[in-house]
Amino acid sequence: MTQFPTQPPACVEESAGSWCAQVWRATGNEWLATSADWLVAKPLRISLIVLGAVLIRLIVRRIIDRLTRTEDTNGNGRLPALLKPMREHAPEVLGPVVLERRRQRARTIGSVLKSLTSFVVFGLAFVLVLGELGINLAPILASAGIVGVAVGFGAQNLVRDFLSGIFMMLEDQYGVGDVVDVGEAVGTIESVGLRITTLRDLNGTVWYVRNGEVLRVGNFSQGYAVALVDIPVGYNVDVPKTTELLQQVAEQASAREPIAPDVMEPPEVLGVETVTAEGIQFRVTMKVRPGRQWAVQRALRAEIMRALEREGVEPPLGRFFTSAQARNGETGTV
Repeated sequence: MTQFPTQPPACVEESAGSWCAQVWRATGNEWLATSADWLVAKPLRISLIVLGAVLIRLIVRRIIDRLTRTEDTNGNGRLPALLKPMREHAPEVLGPVVLERRRQRARTIGSVLKSLTSFVVFGLAFVLVLGELGINLAPILASAGIVGVAVGFGAQNLVRDFLSGIFMMLEDQYGVGDVVDVGEAVGTIESVGLRITTLRDLNGTVWYVRNGEVLRVGNFSQGYAVALVDIPVGYNVDVPKTTELLQQVAEQASAREPIAPDVMEPPEVLGVETVTAEGIQFRVTMKVRPGRQWAVQRALRAEIMRALEREGVEPPLGRFFTSAQARNGETGTV
């Protein structure tokens, strides 16, 4: 039987170094040679795109982990490199809580960066793969844009919560351990997420506040705080003498435990603050470390009340008559 020599396909003649020519020389099969681009070249390029995307994502995630690491090689806490260029308002009085606050802030920002990296890298890889397959991307991109707009309108509250959470993290408006007033609730921050902030009030109630609903925040734990004590006394007191007494007692109390470690500036007696039907009220202020104003107020108020009682300073009118009635066996108040 006579065998006719097989003619090489046109792709071999066009380029001697193409995949078609190489497959033709290896197999001598015309179908394999003409299909070499789909069988060999495109799968190889697609594999390289996917492999490159995975490697780039892995490298970027390793860099993010290094930048957000909150512990050094010895296991000691440190400020993550990612947070160094950013503002930090964590008060030193929080002590060990500062490390947890930094860890949570770095972990959240790192999570956002990792998600963004995965979206960008795999998104570009997906587009490149579709291009290799010869698929027209214009209709797909147009459809994706329409779907994105529809989802954006439907989930705008969720998007607002996430964007607000990101800016709160970047600006360090508050963090774990801070005492804040978010309008509906006042308490200590327990956790800060991209969508929800959790805080616990003085009654132990846990509040879950959506970040997008926080219109204003009052933070009692940044920079410094002011311990403010109002002292009510009777009308007949000697104002200059009482002012001098309050100043002396406040200075002595600020130099002793348990107030001394929290005092940042000497106390100041502002004088008569208000005048009521029962008497007059003096105001004493003291600049203290953030978050310690309430403890200082309680201790300072106790010291001042003992000193006033020891010096015989008259209490307000209502308290005076109530005490007198109690001594005389009467009931009721005036």
